[in-house]
Amino acid sequence: MEFFRIKKDIPFMRHALIFNVVSALTFVAAVFFLLSKGLHFSIEFTGGTVMEMAYSKPADLEKIRKSIEGLGYRDTLVQSFGTAQDVMIRLPAQPGVNASQQSEKVTAALKVDDPEVRLQRVEFVGPQVGDELAHDGLMALAMVVLGIIIYLAFRFEWKFAVAAVIANLHDVVIILGFFAFFQWEFSLTVLAAILAVLGYSVNESVVVFDRVREAFRDRRFGKLSAPEVLNHAITSTMSRTIITHASTEMMVLAMFFFGGPTLHYFALALTIGILFGIYSSVFVAAALAMWLGVKREDLIKPVKAKDENGGAVV
Repeated sequence: MEFFRIKKDIPFMRHALIFNVVSALTFVAAVFFLLSKGLHFSIEFTGGTVMEMAYSKPADLEKIRKSIEGLGYRDTLVQSFGTAQDVMIRLPAQPGVNASQQSEKVTAALKVDDPEVRLQRVEFVGPQVGDELAHDGLMALAMVVLGIIIYLAFRFEWKFAVAAVIANLHDVVIILGFFAFFQWEFSLTVLAAILAVLGYSVNESVVVFDRVREAFRDRRFGKLSAPEVLNHAITSTMSRTIITHASTEMMVLAMFFFGGPTLHYFALALTIGILFGIYSSVFVAAALAMWLGVKREDLIKPVKAKDENGGAVV
């Protein structure tokens, strides 16, 4: 499906060096902020108190959140679970205050607005659990990257695999750099968004590389150089890219504006990933494949000549 078709190929590769310099500077800045400021981890990683509250009627989550913030707590997570009357509250750990003291303080504040509210359960999540989550999250990220390398190496050629993986890691590091610079809360939902961005970005690279392979195998483009073939492949996918990314971003923006605090940073990470995913597929992955020396012979096996007796000539 295409809304429009660009008849003349856009010379993307002519400006590849400039865009990749900008990309490299952005990447270095992201790494700098990660090392200097670090990520602001949620209580799922750092430890804290988990409370389950039961209301007699549907709970007003925003009102609950404001009551807790009035006690001096930052980065609390308030969400419904099961039914609209059941609320889960996650509080960050505070020095010298145990889970029982935190729960009594919060329960007393909530009873001011609704005397019938009941504390169902309180539990302390220790930092050891956070260490396990961080380890498991990094392992999941490493397995995704390894799977992408193997998949692209088998489907295309090792130069494409290397280019796509570098481009995808470029997206991940830049997302983390944004979260480090602005000190946005990094939670499990954000980690899920990053893993989704990896798959989303590699899909865009696969679409472009598929067009590159088709163009190399098409006799009509036999006289085109590798940069010209890459320009043609990217230009021919522009309509599809705009339709796919625009429709996806509409859904993500709906989550961002109407999904509440629970989905806020999830949608924000996806938005950054989608924008940089388009950028990296065009200017990073394709340019790296070009600089690695991808050529027609990498994708088309040469036909062996045969002698008069039918044997292959070496």
